[in-house]
Amino acid sequence: MPEDLGYLSMQVNPTAMRPLLGLTILVVEDSRFASEAVRLLCIRSGARIRRADSLSAAHRHLQLYRPSAVIVDLGLPDGSGMDLIAEIAKGDKADRPVIIATTGADGEGQETASLAAGADGFLPKPIDTVSAFQHAILQHLPKDLRPSGPRLLSDEVVQPDTLSLREDLSHLDELLSSEPDSLGYVAPFLQGLARLAGDKALKSASDALSEGFTKGSDVTLPIANIRGLIRDRLANAEPV
Repeated sequence: MPEDLGYLSMQVNPTAMRPLLGLTILVVEDSRFASEAVRLLCIRSGARIRRADSLSAAHRHLQLYRPSAVIVDLGLPDGSGMDLIAEIAKGDKADRPVIIATTGADGEGQETASLAAGADGFLPKPIDTVSAFQHAILQHLPKDLRPSGPRLLSDEVVQPDTLSLREDLSHLDELLSSEPDSLGYVAPFLQGLARLAGDKALKSASDALSEGFTKGSDVTLPIANIRGLIRDRLANAEPV
């Protein structure tokens, strides 16, 4: 069976309710919770989703098919999403997918840096509404791939299954307990996850970890606090 070549192989037209119908979106995202949120946004919008959780996985996907759009998280376990953005952007704009950078981590200048690397747009996490997600992609698509008529705007905010949140929390707890050299990756992951989950206590603790790591301070206490919060959330049916 031939590989899906993205929107080139799809013979369906977008509609007012499903303006991304016929598009294939590759989401390069290591967080299961964030990926689930984008999956729901794609379902509401009519798009087909493929997921890669690392740079290496993204490269494998891109060797097999051409998506209509690529949403790239800036912090990945095997490198920076900026590198992938720059790599994809080297191609002719008419022949490459729309590139959207995203992050939930704190840090000034990330949008500017993403656009300078070649991204077409930037979506901070959490993504506000279904209509905001659709607009971020539609505004960069060729006119012939956009809905011909008006779009029915949706203010719905998707709510990912908390099971994916628990998976992320378990993974982070394991990293904090066994891989102390991974803090440069873990700290922004935690910030983004806490923001996406609306967890103020975890966000505050992750900010303390990020600040301590950046300054080269002792982060033993922030790590202990975060692991305590994670254990509390994993012990509950609703971990936020």
